[in-house]
Amino acid sequence: MVARLEVKRQMGRGDIAAVSELLEVATKVDGHAPLGEHQWLDMVHGGRRGFAGLVAWEPGHDHPVGYAQLTREGNGAQWALEFVVDPHHRGSDDEIGATLVEAALAVMRAEGGGHVHLWVPKPRPEHDRIAAATGLARGRELRQLRRPLPVGGERPGWAVRPFRPGHDEKAWLEVNNRAFRWHPEQGGWDLATVADREAQPWFDPAGFLLHERDGRLAGFCWTKVHAGHDPPLGEIYVIAVDPDFQGLGLGRSLALAGLDCLASRGLTTAMLYVDGDNVAALRLYQSLGFSVDHVDRAYTADVEADAHPTPMPTTEPMA
Repeated sequence: MVARLEVKRQMGRGDIAAVSELLEVATKVDGHAPLGEHQWLDMVHGGRRGFAGLVAWEPGHDHPVGYAQLTREGNGAQWALEFVVDPHHRGSDDEIGATLVEAALAVMRAEGGGHVHLWVPKPRPEHDRIAAATGLARGRELRQLRRPLPVGGERPGWAVRPFRPGHDEKAWLEVNNRAFRWHPEQGGWDLATVADREAQPWFDPAGFLLHERDGRLAGFCWTKVHAGHDPPLGEIYVIAVDPDFQGLGLGRSLALAGLDCLASRGLTTAMLYVDGDNVAALRLYQSLGFSVDHVDRAYTADVEADAHPTPMPTTEPMA
């Protein structure tokens, strides 16, 4: 059972260390990180505006048995939610997970409600049960595709150059936000978002490929190496073509350039994520030899605001 549930608006160093240990244990058991990159960066920075970290504890244990993270996206009524239960405390009654999700929804209700996406990588049957018990329904599905490297035969058709930190951010942001203006996670980035990525150990501008045309940035393929994966895994992290240059075959050429870049580093497998309903992108990647490795799923709900909200009690950051 959950003996204590702490709601934190800011994470102290002790909180971050305790939750990071939980995330590491879950990653080893499940074979994937419990939090997406956006959420993880928010946590390790201590939480920003609209953040709530929910930490579950049980008697006799000096470590958290579960963690949920709720983040308000932008200035609107959109919320992102993710949670994880310690693998050694997962039971048939799903109590810890359900408690974390319900508490996160209570925070939403107290703060005006809105639409929530609960993202779950590689969902298991208990995730369907927890979603149903807390009033969430299946929503978007994100497919992870993989293919072997190197790519034989077809070559990129257009020249690319590496990203220059301190010089290319503004132009890249303009293209990214134009290309992904419809996308809830990738659209609306700012300089602080890019700076967060540039500060990560995996960031390498040599694998961040730009294609220019008529004096403008026309498209890009940003790759990433998961060095901690066994064996190391290469990712097409973000790829896009400016709307003004679509229809010229740049997307295919940029993908090939990214795959060649990853293969040149000795990587033998490439992966990427694509929305399950993005038929055009799926068709392109399948024609490039990608196939589905697994599916991540979003559970969604519209959460009504409390008519007479009571502020949620919060716990001070742990030093």
